[in-house]
Amino acid sequence: MRSTKAISAVERLKTRSGNTHYAAVSMPGGYFYLIERTPEGSTKLCDPMPMDDFVAFVNAQSPAKPRKVSKLDEAMEEQISRSSRAKN
Repeated sequence: MRSTKAISAVERLKTRSGNTHYAAVSMPGGYFYLIERTPEGSTKLCDPMPMDDFVAFVNAQSPAKPRKVSKLDEAMEEQISRSSRAKN
């Protein structure tokens, strides 16, 4: 059950990078490592690490998806910046 967090991180990496050949390998004791599967074989991309460290490592591998910004979000950001400028 706890491996779901690690697997989800790898799925997000696949989506961000467009590379579907990444996989998480689970080891006894709650350790994980990342591999990339190729026709020549698998390449180990990191040493085994605890789940939280693994998730942080995987999240740092590829740029995050750009955040979608709605017109309301833009208007709110503008209002906040105007408000903070008025206070200074």
